[in-house]
Amino acid sequence: MGDVLPRLKLAAVQAASVHLDRQASVAKACDLIAQAGEQGADLIAFPEGFIPAHPCWFTVRPATDKISLGLSARLFQNAVVIPSAATDELAQACREARITAVVGVCEKRPDSTGTMYNTQLFIGPQGQLLGKHQKLMPTLAEKLVHTGGYGDTLSAFETAFGRISGLICGENGNPLAAYHLLLQYPLVHVASWPAFVSPTASLGDVIPTLTRGLAVTMGCFVVNSTGVLTQEAIDAYQAGEQEVAFMQALKDKGHASVIGPSGQVLTPSLAGEGLVYAEVDLNDILVRKVAMDFAGHYNRADVFEFRVRSEAPAHPSAP
Repeated sequence: MGDVLPRLKLAAVQAASVHLDRQASVAKACDLIAQAGEQGADLIAFPEGFIPAHPCWFTVRPATDKISLGLSARLFQNAVVIPSAATDELAQACREARITAVVGVCEKRPDSTGTMYNTQLFIGPQGQLLGKHQKLMPTLAEKLVHTGGYGDTLSAFETAFGRISGLICGENGNPLAAYHLLLQYPLVHVASWPAFVSPTASLGDVIPTLTRGLAVTMGCFVVNSTGVLTQEAIDAYQAGEQEVAFMQALKDKGHASVIGPSGQVLTPSLAGEGLVYAEVDLNDILVRKVAMDFAGHYNRADVFEFRVRSEAPAHPSAP
């Protein structure tokens, strides 16, 4: 029979946070985890910063006025410590659904009053915390509220069916980050995205352009999970007339999908909030890797040299 890889059911979330409400967003995430589990999914992937929100307000209003600063303060108040009661709830939901989850959170350090990370949290089907990835470089105005992570969280994680990896939003286009992950032979890669990034870049164009190529290069399945812009968030931003018109055109839209290792889109588009599913055969990866295995025979280690610093510097507040 040989070493036959399993079939999996992958679920991509297309949904909005309960805006800047950690407890309610965790509850919504747990409901989606339960729903995916009932449908027999093996893995569920969430958007960028799903708990408690992604700071999209910086796209549509001044960064340092009273409204933006107030929203940023609420973001910190509702950010997630890992581990904590919030992550315990997510872990319990995964255990009950017998599913692996990758959840986008805004992370803060315990007992701190500043500094946040844009993080993917990896949870196994027994409720175990597999690890986390902190976005290496905040994109655009995210720099106002997020600091960058280090090489210590840039890795793939072991699951019962093989390794999974993840990157957040624009770093899915970072060839060095993707190369470091593909060297670890992930079978599934999670790309987490917000509802929108700027008035000049449509995620409907950016996501398939980046991730279809990423799937081919990495030789794995890619799960795109995306946020959804709701009226609740639009009202909270208190933006100008032109910006509100821009957001109203995006309201309730998303771009969740699953991409196969040859770059094929495996899921139909979804209107509004919900889950998209793809039943996949991991053995399709083997066909792709016969042609191009950039971690093996399709590389030239005698020509290229690559190194990643896999440790994080000590934080000033560390004991």
